[in-house]
Amino acid sequence: MSDGAITKTDSRILSALQTEGRLTNQDLAERVGMATSPCWRRVRHLEETGVIQGYRAVLDRRQLGLGVLAFVRIRIDSHSEAEARTFEEGVKRLDNVVACYSIAGDADFLLQIVADDLDSYADFAMNVIRRLPRIKEMQTTFVLKEIKPFTALPVKAPA
Repeated sequence: MSDGAITKTDSRILSALQTEGRLTNQDLAERVGMATSPCWRRVRHLEETGVIQGYRAVLDRRQLGLGVLAFVRIRIDSHSEAEARTFEEGVKRLDNVVACYSIAGDADFLLQIVADDLDSYADFAMNVIRRLPRIKEMQTTFVLKEIKPFTALPVKAPA
């Protein structure tokens, strides 16, 4: 992987870790058909090169009392780099915004937001999001049912 390409072994390791990030090195090595030392070295290399960026627990938002999931499309009224950066920095400080993307099309940003309920979402939207700098337009789409929430990236092995 010195040239940055993901190997077949790497793809097996990455798939296994995305499914179960708490695997011991021994269990991971057995699952991908490797000895423990080379497996540990591959994982360490994937971490050091930034392919693996961390390990997290996947939480059920409803169990945490976060019953509302919404996507908010935002247009800002200035497209200067400084204004966009100011907006981005403001969004990064908001715990209820669990993801934010700069997008192409008829909006500038797409935010994924969680809230306890509709009233708390309304309060957050009107008193926090609307107060961010340079917002021209804001459109909310509420999730009625999560069909396929994000769980893992597709890891393709080389041909």
